[in-house]
Amino acid sequence: MKKNRLLIAVGLFALLPFTAFADECVLVIEATDQMTYNTKKMSVPASCETVKVTLKHIGSLAKDMMGHNWVLTKADDMQAIVKEGAAAGLDNNYLPEGDDRIIAATEVIGGGESAEVEFSTEGLADEKLTFFCSFPGHSGMMNGRFNIK
Repeated sequence: MKKNRLLIAVGLFALLPFTAFADECVLVIEATDQMTYNTKKMSVPASCETVKVTLKHIGSLAKDMMGHNWVLTKADDMQAIVKEGAAAGLDNNYLPEGDDRIIAATEVIGGGESAEVEFSTEGLADEKLTFFCSFPGHSGMMNGRFNIK
């Protein structure tokens, strides 16, 4: 009986590195009614083949008043996407439809809501990447660097 418990404990302990490794590829970021994210830098190890980002809007205002999303692009593409996205409107999450420059994006959410996006990191390790909120007027304060190390 003791031998079985020991084997189970050793087996569970052996799984810990894999669990921790998987958790490094899952990120959570929060947005507020004060037009801020809770971080300006996000990173994942280069060993992550896919990344899952969860955006939590911890404020209380509706998405048409203070909505937020999380968008990932190459840094050089951000301003053009923000400009073109404003014309696309809320129904399109303030993003130009079908734009290949957008690597990943959540929908626009309001206070108390959350959204997720999962994307491949293939070919992105050497790119200068930026995340931002595309809601009009938000990207100036709500942006940051995304690193794949």
